[in-house]
Amino acid sequence: MRRTVFNEDHEAFRETIRAFIEAEVVPVYDEWFAAGQAPRDFYYKLGELGIFGINVPEEFGGAGLETHKFEAVLYEETARAGVQFGGSGVHVLLALPYIKMLATDEQKKRFLPKFVSGEEMWAIAMTEPGTGSDLAGMKSTAKLSEDGTHYVLNGAKTFITGGVHADRVIVCARTSAPTAEDRRHGISLFAVDTKSEGYSVGRKLDKLGLKTSDTAELAFVDVKVPVEDLLGEENKGFYYLGHNLASERWGIAFGAYAQAKAAVRFAKQYVQERTVFGKPVAHFQNTKFELAACQAEVDAAEAVADRATEALDAGELTPAEAASAKLFCTEVAHRVIDRCLQLHGGYGYMNEYPIARLYADNRVNRIYGGTSEIMKTIIAKDMGL
Repeated sequence: MRRTVFNEDHEAFRETIRAFIEAEVVPVYDEWFAAGQAPRDFYYKLGELGIFGINVPEEFGGAGLETHKFEAVLYEETARAGVQFGGSGVHVLLALPYIKMLATDEQKKRFLPKFVSGEEMWAIAMTEPGTGSDLAGMKSTAKLSEDGTHYVLNGAKTFITGGVHADRVIVCARTSAPTAEDRRHGISLFAVDTKSEGYSVGRKLDKLGLKTSDTAELAFVDVKVPVEDLLGEENKGFYYLGHNLASERWGIAFGAYAQAKAAVRFAKQYVQERTVFGKPVAHFQNTKFELAACQAEVDAAEAVADRATEALDAGELTPAEAASAKLFCTEVAHRVIDRCLQLHGGYGYMNEYPIARLYADNRVNRIYGGTSEIMKTIIAKDMGL
């Protein structure tokens, strides 16, 4: 079936990204993997390539487009090559929508040009130790000073992707206590400068997968945040967080589909080259059947991912549809990647093979952005159950 989601501009972008990956990423990726993060100067290269500015208005140095299809191409091409662009996905997919939606004109003038160039990398800090998906249970506080010039931020966050290299972090904190009627009330968002006194990066967390994406613990001890760095209105942070969940879950869904597609590619190449009992592994019926079944699942996931992409670009992707896409694509990827690793035999367990890294990278897709169980809850509620 012919795909219709991409046009000639997207395919030209694909060629550029593929060449960039081959020249700038593949030769040094093992070094990034061993170091547990991409180097900071790599993000300047992404800025020069224009990746950070695709959806940024032209007046701030961007291309002024309103589409997620170029991001989709990035997901497919990085998965195809078995690499990642460090923590840059959070910079664009998660942080940018909040800046565009909430920042004042003055804030956009301060933030976006540096955002586009990679001079300031952004992350977002929601999760706290002990709260997990229960964002309404966060304990971090931001209290307005007596003179009204700044907030005093105290608390801790964990699992913050991009947290090591981040120059600005959108921090979620309580500016008011929750009410008896609404425990989600009282959360606000702040664009915190990571050079602020009292701001510190704790451990760089040792994850199962996503090794080149720096993930950290953050701590705030009497950090002074100027009132000019409040994003949006006080106490409405939980609403803002919910507003962008659909695009976040779309990104996870599309990324998972792309990983599943890449896994089939890796497995097909391996079984055609690997010989056992005097024959290529691809010669055996079990191999053919396994890969055929995987390809059928990938085809279905591609259709779901493409449909969600079109809906997102049209502003029509509902929370339940985003949850459904995330649930389906991440579960498909889990099954497909596992079966493709099995076809590699013992070599599939070695990190020098991209399928092993892909297996570890993929596992978090059913956890972050809302677990599969939460996705089922959202879908069931939408069904009236």
